[in-house]
Amino acid sequence: MTASTDVPTATRLPLRLSLSDHFGRDRLDGGWWPQTRDLATELPDLVEHFPREKARIVRVLYSPPDWDGHTHRVPLASGYIKAGSFPGDDTHLLQLRTSDGAVLKILVVPPGFNRSQGEEALLAAATPGNRHSAAALLEEVLGAPDADDRDRWRDEGGAWWDPAAGAPSFRTTS
Repeated sequence: MTASTDVPTATRLPLRLSLSDHFGRDRLDGGWWPQTRDLATELPDLVEHFPREKARIVRVLYSPPDWDGHTHRVPLASGYIKAGSFPGDDTHLLQLRTSDGAVLKILVVPPGFNRSQGEEALLAAATPGNRHSAAALLEEVLGAPDADDRDRWRDEGGAWWDPAAGAPSFRTTS
């Protein structure tokens, strides 16, 4: 993984976040693909742009190896958010406590992933029936060949992958 680079505000991408429709049912509740390894830059982007219909984030636990900087309090436009780190180091995982008391387990996709890897990781983390830990899911994505256009949706009507290609094992339920 590469060291963080400052991404000027004007060139920042929209929030890359994929969430499950139902929290707490699977191993992961979704995935987040930050643009850098700078927690103080990325966390406000996540908190301030988190979907309001899902709830408001009030506290964050992060995995120290995923970030270049470590902090316990991150400034936001509307104040601060408390942040802490996992004592047992659960690499590539972020726990978000929301205003309604839920704790969401979110995969942190490394900023250095290419587009195909990042999109695949986000999809797998939010797909119902996911059973991989965050680290195992990323290993699976890194071991998979780059996405094939036949694996992409053909239309907005819900077409599944090309039948000849088959679905990757980490997206399916037993």
